[in-house]
Amino acid sequence: MDPVSQGVLGAVAAISVAKPTHSRIAALVGAAGGMLADLDILISSSADPLLNIEYHRHFSHSLSFIPFGGLLVALAFFPFLRRRIPPARLYLYSTIGYATAGLLDACTSYGTQLLWPFSDLRVSWSIISIIDPLFTIPLLALALFSAFKNRPLFGKAAACYALAYLSLGIAQNLRASSYQRELIDQRGHRSATRLTVKPSIANLLLWRSVYLYEGQYFVDAVRVGFLSPNKTYPGTQLPAFDLSAALANLPPDSPLASDLRRFDHFSEGYLASLPSEPSYVTDLRYAAVPNSIAPLWGLNLAQINEAGHAAFETRRNVSEADREDLLKMLKGE
Repeated sequence: MDPVSQGVLGAVAAISVAKPTHSRIAALVGAAGGMLADLDILISSSADPLLNIEYHRHFSHSLSFIPFGGLLVALAFFPFLRRRIPPARLYLYSTIGYATAGLLDACTSYGTQLLWPFSDLRVSWSIISIIDPLFTIPLLALALFSAFKNRPLFGKAAACYALAYLSLGIAQNLRASSYQRELIDQRGHRSATRLTVKPSIANLLLWRSVYLYEGQYFVDAVRVGFLSPNKTYPGTQLPAFDLSAALANLPPDSPLASDLRRFDHFSEGYLASLPSEPSYVTDLRYAAVPNSIAPLWGLNLAQINEAGHAAFETRRNVSEADREDLLKMLKGE
């Protein structure tokens, strides 16, 4: 998720186990722990554009790295806090804060390698958007009040709120998945595979639905409200990218073949080419508007650098029309 959410949840987790006199220190150290894992975003290479996304949410977000990540945070703060808090307590708060990073990111749909080095599986529970103010703002308010007033009880309340909100995300995911299955049955696509739903930006009402049927990906938006009936906003369809055919035309050890395999793993296999741009391979899991196929990022196979790697291009411009469409869907119009 965004750095603010990561830091706030790390602070909340640390405060919830802190002594009242340690509330401020626990909040500071826990917040640093919650954000430290995302320093993996600094891993990049001008020669290999995919290196950045390959190592983001990689080893630094794994469960096995938590003790080491917590130690790094504790060592950074120890020279400044050694007279104010026992080292064991400092390490406890930093490690608990760090432990929230990978787990919270796994709640999104981006994919997090929680089981590294034992598995390269990208865990993505898809129960919350990467940005969600209804999750972050209450946590931030409770964490600040708890820290400045030395009231760990409010930190515990914030932890309960976080768990409740993520539980709501689980329930909404199940409802969206069930509604997607109804939609598939209505269309006579009962043999559909690769079914996925994910929350659209900043909410748990409107979900992006993607599934594969007879070589075509179908993309829709589904609204699963709390008091109003479920609603579908039909999108469009496009052919799945034929990875096997593309690799058959490339030397197995070529940089471009490696790029395609790595991007396929990163996108969990949801690759497609735009009809208007057959050389642009997109990650179909994401779009600014949940029933759109307009990509947020992808590989441009027509742009190859000197090292033989394809260009990784992001396309995050959102038009005013897109914003209006998203708002209408959120309102259920």
